[in-house]
Amino acid sequence: MSADLNDFEESIRREIDAFTKPKKTPAPKPPKPAVSSHRVGYRVKLAVRPRQLALDEVFEYESSSISKLEAQMEAEKAARQAGYPIIGYLIDIERL
Repeated sequence: MSADLNDFEESIRREIDAFTKPKKTPAPKPPKPAVSSHRVGYRVKLAVRPRQLALDEVFEYESSSISKLEAQMEAEKAARQAGYPIIGYLIDIERL
């Protein structure tokens, strides 16, 4: 019994030490140069809910489609895949 307790305490100490000691981080990479190409598509904002009686949340999706309707349909599909089964209404669609 005491051997199990000692093993447990030792493993917890190792976990705490591993958590509290700072890890070495690699040197930051230089930023990539800005691309000068023109972006095409829409940013779609939907009101979504994870449950029936939950408050509406804003879900943003950037589509590369040139069609507003197709961009909205892609956003609704992405919202469902992200775990929002209830799509309330379209808040805004703006060009990128």
